[in-house]
Amino acid sequence: MPRVLVTGFGRFPGAPVNPSGPLARALAATRRLPGAQIEASVLPTLWDAAAGFAAQLDRLQPDVVLMIGLASRRREVCIEITGRNATGRFPDAARARPGTRRLLAGGPPTRRCAAEAAPLLQALKRAGVPARLSRNAGGYICNALAYGAYGWAQRAGAARLAVFVHIPHPRPGGIPAAKMRRGLEALLVALVARQRHARLMAAAAR
Repeated sequence: MPRVLVTGFGRFPGAPVNPSGPLARALAATRRLPGAQIEASVLPTLWDAAAGFAAQLDRLQPDVVLMIGLASRRREVCIEITGRNATGRFPDAARARPGTRRLLAGGPPTRRCAAEAAPLLQALKRAGVPARLSRNAGGYICNALAYGAYGWAQRAGAARLAVFVHIPHPRPGGIPAAKMRRGLEALLVALVARQRHARLMAAAAR
């Protein structure tokens, strides 16, 4: 029975309403993963919260982590396959800015998503959701969360998967909310399937 954590964010400067939080809660209520234990967490958009996320994962020990963030200027869902060891200058929801240019002193410049991205991308597109792979998670807290979570997944082993996706802001002519939810549900189902496969392969190799 896989344990699944789905996260979104609260408001931040320039985004008084952040759709990623309600979407995370909606995905936690999906009926497409019977038997899975799914928990939603809406994180405050704070640099400190991102810095402590890996420790939170150590406590919760989920098998699958799907992180959702808002990228207002994008037009499609983006699967972030890389997190960078870099901060930005944009303030968080408490108007705080990072004190250093690196997320982790001495850490690797980048960390990659361990999950195979192609099946996740296909799941979104089959659901009718415009989507693409991205190698630039930005310079804000979304990137910080991805960098920390990808490092956690690497340490935890092949049987644990973490993926960060950016969603566009709802706009006229954009992706309807119902379609967005269906697409992210399809991605989550595909991600859990990949995790189960990875666990079986790891068990067979022992």
